[in-house]
This record gives sequence, structure tokens and C-alpha cells, in this order.
Amino acid sequence: MTESSNVIPFVAEDERTSSVERPGPSSMAFAEVKRMAEALVFASATPVSSKMLSDRLPDGVDIRAVMEDLRKDYEKRGVNLVRVEESWAFRTAGDLAFLMSRDAVQQRKLSRAALEMLAVIAYHQPVTRAEIEEIRGVETSKGTLDLLLETGWVRMRGRRRTPGRPVTYGTTTEFLDHFGLEELRDLPGIEELKGAGLLSSRMPSNFSVPQPPADPETLTDDEDPLTDIDLEELGLLTPRVEGD
Repeated sequence: MTESSNVIPFVAEDERTSSVERPGPSSMAFAEVKRMAEALVFASATPVSSKMLSDRLPDGVDIRAVMEDLRKDYEKRGVNLVRVEESWAFRTAGDLAFLMSRDAVQQRKLSRAALEMLAVIAYHQPVTRAEIEEIRGVETSKGTLDLLLETGWVRMRGRRRTPGRPVTYGTTTEFLDHFGLEELRDLPGIEELKGAGLLSSRMPSNFSVPQPPADPETLTDDEDPLTDIDLEELGLLTPRVEGD
């Protein structure tokens, strides 16, 4: 028999290797792969990346096809399988969120300045502190920026290739997960942001909503990656002691 890319290897209970053809979602092999993927996502406290699934599941598996089929299985259930960028997680169905309200931890609300800054970073990333101030038209408080970093919604990306090499900022996977977004391009438009109270009427008249990057993890041509020295200076890495 001629080998095909649609054949996925499995090890039988008697340890003999066998091949099961996967003609479609209804095959036994495909169903077993779905069970394995379901277990991996269910057991993880954080969204599971497609790369991690690819590393754990049998070779040759179409990860997107498996996860999309599994997502359909959970569409009408109390928990849904959701995609967060290139990761997957189980979340309570949106229409049942009220059941969890009594047990939810009350989080401190972000200030208007923090919300505006978060919106600027989300839409204009990669962006420096000076660029944030230019867009907002007001000076940026270091405490406000530190708060966004502490929430895990904003991260330091790299350094801009300009004099002074300022740090660039961008959003994280946790940001997408918290706001129920699959990717940055699902961000709402400017009118939706104002309607939700995320932007105030005092935003500069020339403020616009650019198209967010398709791949926020990749540095742009005018960014350098953060080095260990940078991380030490920024307090993100403990300095090495001679003799360690």
C-alpha cells in the first residue's frame, strides 16, 4: 500500500505499531486525537498553544482541523472551547456567566487614563511611552504603565532603533483571553470603544484606529529584542552574581 500523508501512526495495546487512515472527522483515529487534545486543554490552567498541541499529539495531525471540530462539539455546552490567538482554552459559556458572579473576585477597576493607555497600546503596538503620550496628548504616568504591566495585559516587546533606544510595548495573550478576543484584529472600532467607555471625548481629533498587527509576537524591522542587560536594567531579570 502506498503511504499517504493522511495516515496517522498509533501504538496498539500489544505495542505493535499500526496505521489508521483518517478519511474524515468520523474516523476512529480522528476521534481519538480529539480526545487527546481535549484532555490537554482541560488539564491546563492557561491557554494551550497550537505548537504545544502539535508537540504532544501524533505526527501529521492537522491541529486546526482537530480543534475546530472539537470547538463545534462544545458550542452548545456549559463550557465552550475558545481560540485565543494561536492558543486554545475552555471558558464558561457567555450566557451562563451570571452563575459565577457570586464567586467572582472583585477586581479594582482601571482608571480612565489606564484604559486609554491600554487602548493606545493595543491598536498602535509596538509603541513607546513617548508615542503613547503624543497620541493621548497628555503625559503618561509611570504608575499607570506599571499597573498595566502588573495586570499581565501589557508587556515590554523590545527597543526601538532610534536615539535613546526607547522600550516598545505591546499586548499579551492574557489581554486577548480576558477580553474574549481570538486575535488583535477582532478589536472593536473607535465608535465601539467610545460607546463602551474605553475612550473619552477628549481624545485628540486626529486620533485614529490603525490595523493591529497580524502577528504581535514578531518584532518589527525597527525593533531590537531585549537583551539580558536590558532585562536587568528594567528589573525583569535578577542580576547574575559572580560565582553563580
